Formats: sequence, structure tokens, C-alpha cells
Amino acid sequence: MNKVQVHGRHEPEWITISKDEYDSMNKTIEVLSDKNLMTQIRKGKQKDVKSRDFEEVAKELGI
Repeated sequence: MNKVQVHGRHEPEWITISKDEYDSMNKTIEVLSDKNLMTQIRKGKQKDVKSRDFEEVAKELGI
């Protein structure tokens, strides 16, 4: 996690984060807001299925 600088008296008036961190947060919000996708994720977690990281699969596929 990147460090942030806090400006203001007691509450931060703004924070500075990297574009990558901002994009990641937006993507997370998008996924969490998608009820259908979250239902699929919950169902997948209920099953006793081995999962793999995306990076592992991408490397295996050469992408």
C-alpha cells in the first residue's frame, strides 16, 4: 500500500494516491456493486474447488 499525505486539521481534506491504486479501487467497487457477479463468487466459494491466481493462469497461457 502506498503512503498518503494528510492535509487539514483533524480530518483529511484530500489524499493523494497513485493512478494504479485509484484504478484498482474503482475496479473493486465495480465488482462489489455487481450483484450477479457477487452471487457467482459466493457460489464458487461454497464449492470445494481448487482455485488458482490469475497471474499463474496467464503465465501458463502465455498472456
